[in-house]
Amino acid sequence: MSKRKFNASKGPSQRQLRAGELIRHALVDILAREEFADPDLSGVSVTVSEIRVSPDLKHASCFVAPLGGDKITQEKVVYGLNRASSFLRGHLGKEIEMKFTPQLRFLPDESYEEAGRIGELLASPEVARDLVRKDDDETENNM
Repeated sequence: MSKRKFNASKGPSQRQLRAGELIRHALVDILAREEFADPDLSGVSVTVSEIRVSPDLKHASCFVAPLGGDKITQEKVVYGLNRASSFLRGHLGKEIEMKFTPQLRFLPDESYEEAGRIGELLASPEVARDLVRKDDDETENNM
């Protein structure tokens, strides 16, 4: 039995991060090059923002978002990519040099919406007032 145990609090290892970037670059090339017969995927440009790989490198969670798409389009694209995951995995196996080609699971990328929500919060008058007041206090303390 292995003495190494995965510690979730430490985050992904360097190996997982390298494998994720390798998969992301190859997947972006495949999505740009291939034509899909699926109506949910035809003519849609997809952004692959992050790939999280399991510690054994056999499973990969792919966070994707359609360019300029709304929530309904995003759900359709994610559903279509999950239907085409075996096709994409086959092409991925030819592109990357890894012992195992990971199983792909596509998930919607919520980070852009979250960044927009945080930007709106920071721009709100209540938060802007508090930020200005805090900056004024720090300037007075430094004098």
